[in-house]
Amino acid sequence: MSRKTQHTTASAAGSILDIDGLDVTFSTDGGDVHAVKDVSLSVTPGEVLAIVGESGSGKTVTARSILGLLPETAQRSGAVIVSGKDVLSVSADQLRKMRGSDVSMVFQEPSTALNPVYTVGWQIAEGLRAHHRRASKAELKAKVVAAMRQVGIPDAESRYDYYPHQFSGGQKQRIVIAMALALGAELIVADEPTTALDVTVQAEILDLLRELRDETGTAIVLITHNMGVVADLADRVAVMYRGDLIEVSPVEQLFSEPKEQYTRDLLAAVPRLGSTVAGSRKAASAGEAGAVADRAGVAGRAGDADRAERDPIVVARDLDIVYPGGIGRPDFHAVKKVSFDIRAGEVYGLVGESGSGKTTIGRAIAGLTRASGGSLTVLGHEMVGFKERSFGKIRRRIGFVFQDPAASFNPHLTIGECIAEPFAIHKRDLSSADRSKRVLELLDSVQLPGAYASRYPHELSGGQRQRASLARGLALDPELLIADEPTSALDVSVQAKVLELFVELQNRFDFAALFISHDLAVVDMLSDRIGVLFHGELLEEGTGEKVLGAPSNDYTKRLIASLPVPDPAEQAKRRELARTLRPTAG
Repeated sequence: MSRKTQHTTASAAGSILDIDGLDVTFSTDGGDVHAVKDVSLSVTPGEVLAIVGESGSGKTVTARSILGLLPETAQRSGAVIVSGKDVLSVSADQLRKMRGSDVSMVFQEPSTALNPVYTVGWQIAEGLRAHHRRASKAELKAKVVAAMRQVGIPDAESRYDYYPHQFSGGQKQRIVIAMALALGAELIVADEPTTALDVTVQAEILDLLRELRDETGTAIVLITHNMGVVADLADRVAVMYRGDLIEVSPVEQLFSEPKEQYTRDLLAAVPRLGSTVAGSRKAASAGEAGAVADRAGVAGRAGDADRAERDPIVVARDLDIVYPGGIGRPDFHAVKKVSFDIRAGEVYGLVGESGSGKTTIGRAIAGLTRASGGSLTVLGHEMVGFKERSFGKIRRRIGFVFQDPAASFNPHLTIGECIAEPFAIHKRDLSSADRSKRVLELLDSVQLPGAYASRYPHELSGGQRQRASLARGLALDPELLIADEPTSALDVSVQAKVLELFVELQNRFDFAALFISHDLAVVDMLSDRIGVLFHGELLEEGTGEKVLGAPSNDYTKRLIASLPVPDPAEQAKRRELARTLRPTAG
């Protein structure tokens, strides 16, 4: 059944959600913040409505309004009708009865949505216990196991008693979806359900949501910043900007003929395989660096013709990294006989699923994880069997940009103090005035106002924190920068700005970089060469044109096919190709 047919059938059934003139204002110490402004939307059974927009656009506030999950500081008006009842006016007791049975939510980060001290079976059953107080333990377990099977958890009956840490990221997301399905809700609100997932796991979660929609008629409100996910799953798309609903269109129309300039800008910011690399490298070889910019605004890589001839500053030969097992558990072989090098001034991209060994290799290069065997030479220093004291002088020549700057910054320090930390750690003999001057220079280099030095991490947006994280990584003028998933949680427009900044800084300072990501398009955009990891093994390596343009390994082909693209017709073809490449069970 086509999306158009599904939507027509659903429309005849009437709306399951009607938002009429929703207006939300938050009271803060700095004054009122008007987060959602007179928004009206409807969703029919079996329909997927995607709500998109940048951080601060009001999409998550709108989503949480559907379940009555706004804080007491929120001033609300309008109506949010779910299954004939107004969420904004029902009593707290009625609202509790609606949650789970009429509408349920899939939260963005399953690791924080799940309680680590309770089994997943107990947590899925929690909602069932609240709504079916007379159900026996056996009845509850049967319903939970059925929900776990419905979302594709293997061996569900025995894994009922597992804890969250015993599941992979994709499996935890499935468990959170099972929690949302357990009571048979007719409407699911999914807030960024695939943000932190690898492309192959993301494809499986999207297939799962699609099957649930088709088999049960469940309606879905999807909150996302990934326009490829929108193209893959949505029937209609609502675009929000600074609290306003500026466009609502069928998905095919939104991608082919967007009405608003802001929508066109969002679509233009989406990185695509091959959209930058070919052009920028041709320009580089012709001495025209900087003249090329991709549709997202990312400037072309500086084209040093001699980059391929430079000496390597990182050399791995048959590298092994093994994590010792605990009591009764075997050792884990995270990296197996991996060989590669990173040349001075080169950006080397490392891609692969979670657990493939990407971050382990990055941490080993920085001396944060011990290499077990083979050889790993970093800036002339052998890392196998290295001594911490002897590596100190090398580490100051390496910068690190972590995936989540909100977690890597000390919340009790100002941004300026966080950026200045490397000076103290590595005993750079700077006066207070010189340190402050250097912090302001670094903030300026990442295009943040100097006034941000006195702000705390929570006072910055996600994109601003990532810029500050870049500034900290560059504080000691490193020869090598390790960037571990630095844009995975950013909106596409913010991501485009951060990537543009990364390219600009790399061109200016000519540092080498190990860029770790599960986003193939981003890696393709930035990297001189790319390595593909799978279960700790390096499957193939080469330029983007070679590895992503003409992959030789089936796993690489599956990664590429699993990457959603912002084109509904093309995405439907890629989805079928990804399914044919997906390995069979066992």
